Amino acid sequence: MSSRRRIELPHPARGVARPLWELIAARRSVREFGRRPLREEELSALLWSGQGITSATGGRAAPSAGALHPITLSLADRRGVFRYLPARSELDEVAAEDRRSHLAAAALGQEVVAEAPATLVVTAEPAVLARRYLDRAERYCILEAGHVAQNVLLQATALGLAAVPVAAFHDDEVLAAVELGPGHLALYLVAVGPRRPG
Repeated sequence: MSSRRRIELPHPARGVARPLWELIAARRSVREFGRRPLREEELSALLWSGQGITSATGGRAAPSAGALHPITLSLADRRGVFRYLPARSELDEVAAEDRRSHLAAAALGQEVVAEAPATLVVTAEPAVLARRYLDRAERYCILEAGHVAQNVLLQATALGLAAVPVAAFHDDEVLAAVELGPGHLALYLVAVGPRRPG
């Protein structure tokens, strides 16, 4: 499907004041969120943490086998579904309808996915790695998805947001919701939003 619009993201904020050990200790899976949508600065920081460009040579925030980057990050929020374009720090619109309820249904009815202001969908294309890594390509995709999700969860903690990773879902339904084909693996959902007051 051709994209309808692109959203240029602001540069993610730098210089988190808390040390990494403190963020690791503070990270918790939180399934209740405040109501406000995430700000573009927050979305930018979360997406950059998962797949952002970190060097002039194209290195990314999460390690990747052979630096081949088979991961695709998609964002589902009230505006629709978007693909993250790391090289341009942009969101490329895939669908102009809110599909969080579709993702929640795919995730065995876990309402946290529908209720979160944003859900990041981590998918991978094993064929990107298969030429070099043969039958280990899928394993490396799964490992990379873990790196991406942990970076996103730590960034959410640094931003004072609530987040929870979700791995129980029907793969084909997740891929359909974000409009990716059978050459992709659905590996992780990360539901994220502001902390609920109180």
